[in-house]
Amino acid sequence: MTLRWNMTFLLLMLVIPFFHPFTLPARASGDILPDTPFEQILEQARGTQVQWYMYGGWTHVNTWVDTFVAKEMKQRYDIHVKRVPMDAGVFINKLLNEKAAGKTTGTIDLLWINGENFKNAKETGLLFGPFAGHLPHVRQYVNPDSITHDFGFPVDGFEAPFGRAQFVFEYDTDRTDTVPDTVAALKQWIMDNPGQFTYPQPPDFTGSAFIRHIFYAVTGGHGQYMAGWDPDLYEKNAPLLWDWLNQIKPFLWQKGRTYPRDSAFLDTLFARGEVAFSMSYHPPHAQNMIMEGSYPDTVRTFALKDGAIFNTHFTAIAFNAPNKAGAMVLADFLMSVDAQVSKFQPENWGDFPVLDLNRLSASDRQRFETVDLGPATLTPDQLAAVAVPEIPAQYLEALEQDWKTHVLGP
Repeated sequence: MTLRWNMTFLLLMLVIPFFHPFTLPARASGDILPDTPFEQILEQARGTQVQWYMYGGWTHVNTWVDTFVAKEMKQRYDIHVKRVPMDAGVFINKLLNEKAAGKTTGTIDLLWINGENFKNAKETGLLFGPFAGHLPHVRQYVNPDSITHDFGFPVDGFEAPFGRAQFVFEYDTDRTDTVPDTVAALKQWIMDNPGQFTYPQPPDFTGSAFIRHIFYAVTGGHGQYMAGWDPDLYEKNAPLLWDWLNQIKPFLWQKGRTYPRDSAFLDTLFARGEVAFSMSYHPPHAQNMIMEGSYPDTVRTFALKDGAIFNTHFTAIAFNAPNKAGAMVLADFLMSVDAQVSKFQPENWGDFPVLDLNRLSASDRQRFETVDLGPATLTPDQLAAVAVPEIPAQYLEALEQDWKTHVLGP
């Protein structure tokens, strides 16, 4: 055990018992928490408030949390859920500052997190755990092999799964008759249709995912990167990506002189007809936009045969969370069949479930199978056929940073 973890362990041993006698402090990877009965955790959490820090840019997601989740948590457990909108990078910095200041009781209970933010938080001791393996719904409904890594980084029980996302493109069938089906075909389409394509500027999450798709395709696939960060391999292969992106640059919207600042701006360009495609790391996004009236009902989605990157997103608990018990109960509820079915319905969110449907009863499985995803959404089977995993977060961070130098320019 490192000195950092020893200090964290001793500090938390001193302060946590005053707040939650049933818990023990965060421990190093590989350790487990005592098998505290979950009923005891439930009783400790009753009558408390859980502050859930999460991305707040999606109105429909915010509404789902503020209505369905908040109502169910209050009725079932007498727990008040307070949603706090904040980008992941911001609340990670908040936790870093609190840890540096020795603040042993903070304001963040649960986090919506994954990818490089989780890696950074776990490496710097900002998370409580391991806890996920003690959540009943996770034990019952989730295949443990499916949640061992987050962007190639070991989870070790410091996150509880929440949902699954996958990258898709969006187009309007009234404006575009045929769509490219490979990265090579996409490049040719862009050059044949100048001004009709662009992508959000990394580090926007969607724009970053787009360039990773190209990185996979032009360097020989994702498999070579799964063993972990290899700087020599990156230096060898990254120039192939920059070359591809720079070749299409003169044919982009605004001739590549500027890029949409985020995926929402790209959606606006698409809705106004300024570009032919939008893109999302959220398969039902187009259907959501149709239902709220932002897209015409002729919009559909497609994925490239080269592969469509998927990931699992998670919840985690802050190292200095004032209500760890309540956070555990909320994280467990989010993995219940009721919550996952509600979240899967496009009128609520459309977020894909992370449960192993083979572990469900026939009646519960049917609840998922009968959800109408809408005509704009690819089916789970269609997405599974082209699914490719995220590579380790170090590649993501390097690609985002180097894109500014090699593509955006001064």
